[in-house]
Amino acid sequence: MDLAVRVVRMVEGLPRKLMTRHISQQLLRAATAGGANYQEARHAESRADFIHKVRVAAKETSETLYWLQLLERLGVSDLGPLMREADELVAILVASANTARANS
Repeated sequence: MDLAVRVVRMVEGLPRKLMTRHISQQLLRAATAGGANYQEARHAESRADFIHKVRVAAKETSETLYWLQLLERLGVSDLGPLMREADELVAILVASANTARANS
């Protein structure tokens, strides 16, 4: 949730250009989907369902990281802190899915 909130606030401050409009839409979708999928995983109906939803959350968060990296490489903004947070969340989600799978 916190990453999604920070991404939404950052996107609101981006320049209104064709390039940033497309990237912003993709970034917002991925950043908010990661948290939503993790929330669903917390209420999974089975271990397999949990693993699947956590992996989807990891994929969405990884996509978030991609869009943040693209914006930074385009020189739009210094997004180092957001990128580090997204990267850490991907690692946590992947580890959680792997642990759940190993314990099944």
